[in-house]
Amino acid sequence: MKRNPSILSIAKLTRRQFLRSTACVAAAFSIVPRHVIGAPGETPPSRRLNIAAIGSSGMGAGDINAVADGNNIVALCDVDWAHAANTFKKFPGAKKYRDFRVMLDEMDKEIDAVIVATPDHVHAVAAMAAMKRRKHVYCEKPLAHSVYEVRELMRAAKEYNVVTQLGNQGHSFESIRNFCEWIWDGAIGNVHTVNAGCRSVNSALDRLSLLSEKHTPPPTLDWDLWLGPAQERPYHPTYLPGKWRSWVPFGNGTVGDWLCHVVDPVFWALDLGSPMTIQAQAKDYDPKAHADTFPRGEIITFQFPAKGKRGPVKLNWYSGTERIPRPPEMEADEKDIEIGAAVMGDKGTMVYGSHGASQVRLIPEAKNDAYKRPAKTLPRVRGHHWDWIQAIHNGTKAGSDFSAYGGPLTELAMLGIIAIKLLGTELRWDGVQCRFTNSAQANELIKPTFRKGWTL
Repeated sequence: MKRNPSILSIAKLTRRQFLRSTACVAAAFSIVPRHVIGAPGETPPSRRLNIAAIGSSGMGAGDINAVADGNNIVALCDVDWAHAANTFKKFPGAKKYRDFRVMLDEMDKEIDAVIVATPDHVHAVAAMAAMKRRKHVYCEKPLAHSVYEVRELMRAAKEYNVVTQLGNQGHSFESIRNFCEWIWDGAIGNVHTVNAGCRSVNSALDRLSLLSEKHTPPPTLDWDLWLGPAQERPYHPTYLPGKWRSWVPFGNGTVGDWLCHVVDPVFWALDLGSPMTIQAQAKDYDPKAHADTFPRGEIITFQFPAKGKRGPVKLNWYSGTERIPRPPEMEADEKDIEIGAAVMGDKGTMVYGSHGASQVRLIPEAKNDAYKRPAKTLPRVRGHHWDWIQAIHNGTKAGSDFSAYGGPLTELAMLGIIAIKLLGTELRWDGVQCRFTNSAQANELIKPTFRKGWTL
């Protein structure tokens, strides 16, 4: 599950004030403007969307709650009704389903928009099924489970002309806009290197031996539907709930879990696009022997070509046991970066934490204090779900829509995962042709094989 992000901006605080501050400010979502038509304070029927959810517990529950005000939650789908019981109870008027395909067929004319908050391996088939029915889609990050799925969802969002949003909430924060404006203002000059990552460990190396045990699915869980497009395998409690991120058939490890948050600021500010090369390193990990899971930590290096007025950029991703290098400009009493990035330019260094460049600042403290903040030139939004809902009403694009932004950002994580499976190989990527130019083995990993009965 995604962590609750902080939107604390310390642009005007000193470093010591920042270090003393531990508060996290929750994003408040106000979904649609209130028009006094009929009863005061009520959203008029013409402004209320009929929304369905595929995945109604965990992050799905949070997404549903975020859009419920001012809209109608008409259908809820979950493969484990016990796990989703609290959400079902909160929205008793919503029809309940286990199979999203049945829900979309039966409720087609009653649904305007769909939230997809399943495990990663089901994102693409669920989002595609909704878009083919011309439903607007909000999909949790990462958008998909493979490069092929990402590209297909990008294509479909354009073809069906629907409003889409990737669930990287930080993209709608004030702080990421501050970061972009500072970079564009030349706060650290020309950026050449980014060291980003997350200390989270999404690895099941210590649980591989458990798979020999036999277990029966709980009676409330439809295991076949939970598997969805993944290849058939016996149920095991080490897969769920929540632990699926550590398993290759279902999740995308730490890079899939966190890159869409942590790399988002530099992806936007530097207009990174597709990398030229990707190479991964990991200790105590054999991609063949450990094919079912991820390493306890990895370093993935992405090289991006020069673009526009900026030069080439090297992005190093660190996760788990591999720590983000400490910038030399950091002062002695500062903690290492646990989740976030150090962004290095030819005139200085900026650091930020977790989602949407929260806690953005220049280092050292004296440089941060002396920096004259530029004008706010990017439009501000009231929240990520709000941005999606407003885009639906206005017929515009949301900030992290699949085609232009959320898809390309997710693809970066999917390329990193392929590099992990081919440790040590520098893979050369042709983003236009969607293929590796130096590895047939890597190209075989672009498109997954879906289980019989499942397709995009």
